[in-house]
Amino acid sequence: MRKQLLALVLLIAPTFALAAGGGWPLDHRDWDASNKPSLQRGAQLFMNYCMGCHSLKFERYERLSRGLDIPEELVMQNLRFDTSAKIGDLMVNSMSPKQGKEWFGATPPDLTLVTRARGNPDWVYTYLRTFYTDPERPWGVNNKVFRDVGMPHVLVDLQGIQECRPGTAHAKNGGILRDPLTGKEVLYGEDGKPLNPCGRLEVTTPGSMTTAEFDDAVYDLVNFLNYIAEPMQEQRKRTGAFVLFFLAILFVFAWLLNREYWKNIH
Repeated sequence: MRKQLLALVLLIAPTFALAAGGGWPLDHRDWDASNKPSLQRGAQLFMNYCMGCHSLKFERYERLSRGLDIPEELVMQNLRFDTSAKIGDLMVNSMSPKQGKEWFGATPPDLTLVTRARGNPDWVYTYLRTFYTDPERPWGVNNKVFRDVGMPHVLVDLQGIQECRPGTAHAKNGGILRDPLTGKEVLYGEDGKPLNPCGRLEVTTPGSMTTAEFDDAVYDLVNFLNYIAEPMQEQRKRTGAFVLFFLAILFVFAWLLNREYWKNIH
């Protein structure tokens, strides 16, 4: 029995590591699928920065128009990646899986259900904000949530260039020593313990947005993806509240009927 429990723990441990961002803490935001202005801004960001490689193959332009209260004419003018697409077509791009694999090493995934696949929108939100420079990677960047990711930092012109910094400040008696086994330089603090060489991220070359503005833009983008994963979620919540209210009223009548039925029975 103990062996079975241990095997179960080892099996689900990677799942918890993924949900926690691979050891990097996830940043939480309150996601609101009823915030139409945020969803509209997020849709525009997706079309400008994501649609070239990723698609939303379970969503149609017509549904997007109705769900976000955007006139069909504006959707066709400003939110259509393929100019030949019609209002009733699915939101797919022109990149073939073969091309995606050749260019990026793996086919860029469809993002319709990405917030569900990753457990929650916080994962996607943190992921998009934690790219940092890594000359050893093909695209020159790496990610704190998804290590060795094959995706370039498509939002770099908005966020700017981030670089790794030690997790704690350099102590006056600390220093850099060379690990005799790996040959790599290791940063030590005054207590003699090694410091995390990438414990925090710092924007060294600013982009077109401030940090706060970029965080809000990524929020809008992820809020849109969270909406796309379940466009009916707000209606589901309203229906659920109505059902619970109905069951509460029904319980009162059922209780009164039960009392009336059993009052003369001993």
